[in-house]
Amino acid sequence: MSKLITDSNPILKMDFPDPDVIFVDGVYYMISTTMHFLPGGQILRSYDLLHWEHAAYVFDYLDGTDAQKLCDDKYVYGKGMWAASLRYHKGTFYVVFVCNDTWKTYLFRSEKIEGPWRKSEIEGFYHDCSLLFDDADRIYVVYGNRQIYLTELNSEMTGPKEGGIHRLIVEDSDETRLGYEGSHLYKINGRYYLFFIHSLKERWRRVEACFSSDSLEGEFTGGDILDDDMGFRDSGVAQGGIVCGVDGTWNAILFQDSGAIGRIPVVVPVSWDGERIVFGIEGKVPHEMTLPVSDKAGEDYSYAPLIDSDDFKYGFSWGENKDTEEFKRAFGTFGLRSIWQFNHEPDLDLVFRDEKEGKLWITTDKLSQDLNHARNTLTQRMILPGCTAEVSVDASQLRDGDCAGLCVLQGDYCWVGLEKRDGKLFAVMYSQNEERGVWDLSKKPAELLEEREVSESIFRLRIETNFADEKDEAVCFVEEGSTWKKIGGTHKLRFRLDHFTGARFGLFLYSTKESGGKAGFSDFRLGGN
Repeated sequence: MSKLITDSNPILKMDFPDPDVIFVDGVYYMISTTMHFLPGGQILRSYDLLHWEHAAYVFDYLDGTDAQKLCDDKYVYGKGMWAASLRYHKGTFYVVFVCNDTWKTYLFRSEKIEGPWRKSEIEGFYHDCSLLFDDADRIYVVYGNRQIYLTELNSEMTGPKEGGIHRLIVEDSDETRLGYEGSHLYKINGRYYLFFIHSLKERWRRVEACFSSDSLEGEFTGGDILDDDMGFRDSGVAQGGIVCGVDGTWNAILFQDSGAIGRIPVVVPVSWDGERIVFGIEGKVPHEMTLPVSDKAGEDYSYAPLIDSDDFKYGFSWGENKDTEEFKRAFGTFGLRSIWQFNHEPDLDLVFRDEKEGKLWITTDKLSQDLNHARNTLTQRMILPGCTAEVSVDASQLRDGDCAGLCVLQGDYCWVGLEKRDGKLFAVMYSQNEERGVWDLSKKPAELLEEREVSESIFRLRIETNFADEKDEAVCFVEEGSTWKKIGGTHKLRFRLDHFTGARFGLFLYSTKESGGKAGFSDFRLGGN
């Protein structure tokens, strides 16, 4: 019997939606939706399902479209990489997902989780797809929304197999606000199990469903198997993968909508009643989980943080090439620490890390009218129940119309920073909180809540966030002397479908009048509340 470890549920306390999980040679691997953030396709690893660290990014870029690069007024907020399927078959890892701006299905494969990952495409568009490698090396993809289809792929995985299976296997009622989607298909003990997320008929609440069949050509039957909100906001727990792990234990990793912080992973115990699968304990998700630890972890294994402070001093020069797996894991964000992701595809010619000074410089090459269009914004996730970020900003090379600082990046964003106008510098706080459709990105400028003319060009900035008790709010500060002075009002955060991601801290710069300005960021400090 392996050593046991206990921790609270939900796990991670960060935005990792649409999880899929596998167990290979004593190690769990999990992938989740990374949307428009790059590098993308982040894979985490764990030895106990409760604690996780970064393992790899699957891709640095996708197709390099103008929208993926934030060129002109184009963007891919709310789109990009959705709901990947992670599988391991005969010595190769596979990742398949669709991109909701290019309307393509991407396949990546690698013999090592760290990569290199080889990219190809599968003909067709397979929403929220799941891969299955079946007997005699037959390969299937199951996918769809409300209507769920099964399609057999050819052996090269370039498209549907000529003459292969293609059929509608499950269809949801039109009465549900969200029809079946988020498919996960498995073959277990000779029987096929297909898992979905959908909503209740009478109101919005995510629930998990399972259908099964003794063959891929037979009838799939089933229904809802988990309807629980863990006592939180009537927000159901659903969508994700199941896995048989250490000591043969079965569990699922699903997610729960958790307000502005995003969609948080939840571990759900799985058991069997004959051929029937059971989620939870008496229909409930435990608030605490005790699970066995893989022997691969070693004694008192220490996980690398998924978010962290950063002094931008790494012990090597910007652009220096290091090919070891450990270097790629630790500095997988284009030579920056893997705790970071860029908001959209970066232009690395405009980003420079000064190793000696410990300063990250960002330069503009276009005009932008708001934070949503600021290129090369560098982000980190936030964590429950709240967190605080601080950073020093060097505004000595800003040009008129430039804005630089620290933000909470979300559809309803806020930021604190420095703005240059008519040759003068101002410490400012801006807030975006316009009422609009949930899918609509605001086109209205953020509101300037407070400004103070300043004489110095280097300032330290701070944002405190609070997600406890459904507060979902942020407060901004500027350091004056040795004192933090609040600037602007309390900003209300909201999870919206325009970005479709949890709130993140971001370091940003954009120009409204003349490109070519620069801002330097140093001594980033992250703390909990």
